Amino acid sequence: MPYPFDCITEFMFVETALEPADVILIPGGSHPQLMERAADLYHQGLAPYILPSGGPTKNVASTEWEFLREVGVGRGVPQEVILREDQASNTFENARFSWKVLQQHGILVQRVILVCKSYHARRSLLTYQTVFPQSTTFMVCPVADKTGITKDNWYLEEHNIKKVMGELTKVGQYFAHHIPNWVRK
Repeated sequence: MPYPFDCITEFMFVETALEPADVILIPGGSHPQLMERAADLYHQGLAPYILPSGGPTKNVASTEWEFLREVGVGRGVPQEVILREDQASNTFENARFSWKVLQQHGILVQRVILVCKSYHARRSLLTYQTVFPQSTTFMVCPVADKTGITKDNWYLEEHNIKKVMGELTKVGQYFAHHIPNWVRK
């Protein structure tokens, strides 16, 4: 049965087909499911590098990057293919600092797989599209994190509704001023 908010579900819970890419990006987080999925994609041969991003946070003992790296190594990802970005404190910094790391390593980025929390997918995608060159193709691989929120259940519990609607509000707040820049390009 269709709901009046189905358009919100379709907008917020972005998911695309996956193809080989130059790198797998993770926009921070203290959820092991993110790196577990990235490790699976790496082992499937979808990208030669994984770049988790994230600095210190109260949610992990050190940095989000170190937490995610440990999960990846535990899943059999070689340490040398996990690139380091351990300073970011928000999604825009995740994107900016990740772009800088890729440039410093001389990695030509044309195709990217973005592994992110399912309810954070639209904001993550728009953020990375704002920072990376317009020629970059992004594929989005959403993950149900420890909250368990998915496009099929977010509307069933008040807490999950608040989380998704909070993300929707952030999309408006973060990107309204970017629209004129995108139009001028």
